[in-house]
Amino acid sequence: MTNLAIDVAGISKQYRIGQMHSAIDTLRDHLMHGLHTLRAGRMPRETIWALDDVSFQVAEGEVLGIIGRNGAGKTTLLRLLSRITEPTKGYADVTGRVGSLLEVGTGFHPELTGRENIFLNGAILGMRRSEIVRKFDEIVEFSGVEQFLDTPVKRYSSGMFVRLAFSVAAHLEPEILIVDEVLAVGDAEFQKRCLGKMESYGQSGRTVLFVSHSMPTIARLCPRLLLLDRGRLVEDGPAEHVIGHYLHGDLGSSARREWPDPHAAPGDDWARLRSARVVDASGTTSDVIDVSEPIGIEIAFDLLRREAVFPWIDLVDERGTLVFSAIDTNPVWNEAREPGRYVTTAWIPEHLLNEGAIHVTVSVKSALLGRKPWRHAEVESALTFQVVEREGPTARGDFAGRISGAVRPLLRWTEVEAADAPSLAARPGRD
Repeated sequence: MTNLAIDVAGISKQYRIGQMHSAIDTLRDHLMHGLHTLRAGRMPRETIWALDDVSFQVAEGEVLGIIGRNGAGKTTLLRLLSRITEPTKGYADVTGRVGSLLEVGTGFHPELTGRENIFLNGAILGMRRSEIVRKFDEIVEFSGVEQFLDTPVKRYSSGMFVRLAFSVAAHLEPEILIVDEVLAVGDAEFQKRCLGKMESYGQSGRTVLFVSHSMPTIARLCPRLLLLDRGRLVEDGPAEHVIGHYLHGDLGSSARREWPDPHAAPGDDWARLRSARVVDASGTTSDVIDVSEPIGIEIAFDLLRREAVFPWIDLVDERGTLVFSAIDTNPVWNEAREPGRYVTTAWIPEHLLNEGAIHVTVSVKSALLGRKPWRHAEVESALTFQVVEREGPTARGDFAGRISGAVRPLLRWTEVEAADAPSLAARPGRD
């Protein structure tokens, strides 16, 4: 039986909300507050469940991601697991030493230098002095703040602050590492180091809990995800399924659309769309596709009259930029076809699309001489899927930051010796 690092059963956390009174510091303040209460009566105090009956288990050595919209309860859950606060109901059994990085510079004193804060923060996290001394050089090298080691951290930039804080927490070498969105404030080089450190944690048999709003990052790092919504655990499963649920919510999968009523299906008297879906290399409907896999856009339509028609797709990224339009150029579509059901799939090659959400408009058109194609049926943004990166090699190489652009092809590069390259003077058109 797999050993459990974390066992959470029915954990709940309730907070009191409402108007907060100003500080009551003097006898006069107490008397005035009491008089106001007698006149107006006590105001009812509202409560909110930041977490409500959440249960899950994490095996030793597992890398688990937690996603959800703002206010879903992600940080509250991590605070409970880190023993920063106590649950209102339920329990969480955590086995092993925990290293947590929930806020930038937690446990740092602004007046102390970086050197002094390494020892202070290490002690707070449970490291012995001898352990801190042994790992000191490695912590400093990882953080990249050698030049400012003896400067008070109040003069550090936010990036330097978080690099040092993460470095101390990461070199604690806990059995369980809890990280909340720390990558969001780091530069590209720091993000690369953090991801590499957390990946090495998972490979070395340690447990990692990671909260992030970056779907590409969390999909690359975590095979399994928890989805929280309004304090409740909505879904627990493989990353691609949970990300699809998170992106599309109660609408279900946006990687598949069907129009079962032939009379209400989008189209005209010549052709009507009946279904469309996004498929992976195996032909399975999928909301999430890895950049290293081909992507299929399948369109099924009814041809109602003998006509020469062809399917058409438009891909738009999450910024509203048209990535490309594509038409099925198979010669069979140049001739009029008999009425019936037709199913065709456009295959987008691997290593082409960039990470992020892609919206697909599907159409059935026919050509008109001297004019634009005639649209018999079209549904704008009929499908949506998420492109993520989990495994290499890809066009990213060793670069950890976001690569701009609608596409990100993996190109073939060639190189020649400088002596073999033609000189500018030898090129045609040069005087």
